[in-house]
Amino acid sequence: MAKRLVISGRVQGVGFRYSMVEEAERLHLTGWVRNRRDGTVEAVVDGAAAAVDAILSWARRGPRGAHVTDVEVAEIPESFERFELRPTE
Repeated sequence: MAKRLVISGRVQGVGFRYSMVEEAERLHLTGWVRNRRDGTVEAVVDGAAAAVDAILSWARRGPRGAHVTDVEVAEIPESFERFELRPTE
Protein backbone atom coordinates (compact mmCIF):
# COMPACT_ATOMS: atom_id res chain seq x y z
CA MET A 1 0.00 0.00 0.00
CA ALA A 2 1.38 3.40 -1.01
CA LYS A 3 1.37 6.53 1.14
CA ARG A 4 0.29 9.97 -0.05
CA LEU A 5 2.15 12.88 1.54
CA VAL A 6 1.26 16.56 1.57
CA ILE A 7 4.25 18.53 2.83
CA SER A 8 3.75 22.09 4.09
CA GLY A 9 6.15 24.90 4.95
CA ARG A 10 8.90 26.47 2.85
CA VAL A 11 9.07 23.54 0.46
CA GLN A 12 8.93 25.17 -2.97
CA GLY A 13 11.90 26.92 -4.54
CA VAL A 14 14.40 24.98 -2.40
CA GLY A 15 14.94 21.87 -4.56
CA PHE A 16 12.58 19.76 -2.47
CA ARG A 17 11.15 17.76 -5.39
CA TYR A 18 14.50 17.04 -7.00
CA SER A 19 16.02 16.03 -3.67
CA MET A 20 13.05 13.79 -2.97
CA VAL A 21 13.46 12.05 -6.33
CA GLU A 22 17.12 11.35 -5.48
CA GLU A 23 16.22 10.08 -2.00
CA ALA A 24 13.40 7.87 -3.32
CA GLU A 25 15.68 6.37 -5.95
CA ARG A 26 18.36 5.75 -3.32
CA LEU A 27 15.76 3.93 -1.20
CA HIS A 28 14.37 1.99 -4.22
CA LEU A 29 10.90 3.51 -3.85
CA THR A 30 8.36 4.10 -6.58
CA GLY A 31 5.75 6.85 -6.87
CA TRP A 32 5.88 10.53 -7.75
CA VAL A 33 6.28 14.08 -6.41
CA ARG A 34 4.96 17.46 -7.55
CA ASN A 35 4.42 21.04 -6.42
CA ARG A 36 0.88 22.17 -5.79
CA ARG A 37 -0.45 25.64 -6.48
CA ASP A 38 -1.22 26.14 -2.78
CA GLY A 39 2.52 26.10 -1.97
CA THR A 40 2.69 22.54 -0.68
CA VAL A 41 4.49 19.55 -2.17
CA GLU A 42 2.50 16.37 -2.79
CA ALA A 43 4.13 12.96 -3.11
CA VAL A 44 3.12 9.32 -3.30
CA VAL A 45 5.67 6.75 -2.13
CA ASP A 46 5.53 2.98 -2.37
CA GLY A 47 7.99 0.27 -1.45
CA ALA A 48 9.40 -1.70 1.46
CA ALA A 49 8.09 -0.55 4.85
CA ALA A 50 11.55 0.44 6.12
CA ALA A 51 12.22 2.50 2.99
CA VAL A 52 8.83 4.24 3.25
CA ASP A 53 9.55 5.03 6.91
CA ALA A 54 12.96 6.42 5.90
CA ILE A 55 11.51 8.76 3.28
CA LEU A 56 8.81 9.90 5.71
CA SER A 57 11.56 10.83 8.14
CA TRP A 58 13.43 12.62 5.33
CA ALA A 59 10.23 14.48 4.26
CA ARG A 60 9.78 15.85 7.78
CA ARG A 61 13.06 17.78 7.41
CA GLY A 62 13.59 18.02 3.63
CA PRO A 63 16.73 19.29 1.88
CA ARG A 64 18.88 22.19 3.01
CA GLY A 65 16.91 25.42 2.68
CA ALA A 66 13.53 23.81 3.33
CA HIS A 67 11.51 24.44 6.47
CA VAL A 68 8.87 21.73 6.86
CA THR A 69 5.98 22.60 9.18
CA ASP A 70 3.70 19.60 8.57
CA VAL A 71 3.51 16.30 6.71
CA GLU A 72 0.04 14.81 6.23
CA VAL A 73 0.14 11.06 5.52
CA ALA A 74 -2.61 8.86 4.12
CA GLU A 75 -2.55 5.30 2.77
CA ILE A 76 -3.75 4.76 -0.79
CA PRO A 77 -4.23 1.51 -2.74
CA GLU A 78 -1.88 2.20 -5.66
CA SER A 79 1.44 0.92 -6.96
CA PHE A 80 3.97 2.35 -9.40
CA GLU A 81 6.82 1.18 -11.63
CA ARG A 82 9.30 3.99 -10.86
CA PHE A 83 9.63 7.31 -9.03
CA GLU A 84 8.92 10.36 -11.18
CA LEU A 85 8.73 14.12 -11.04
CA ARG A 86 5.27 15.34 -12.10
CA PRO A 87 4.21 18.82 -13.21
CA THR A 88 2.56 21.24 -10.80
CA GLU A 89 -1.07 20.41 -10.13
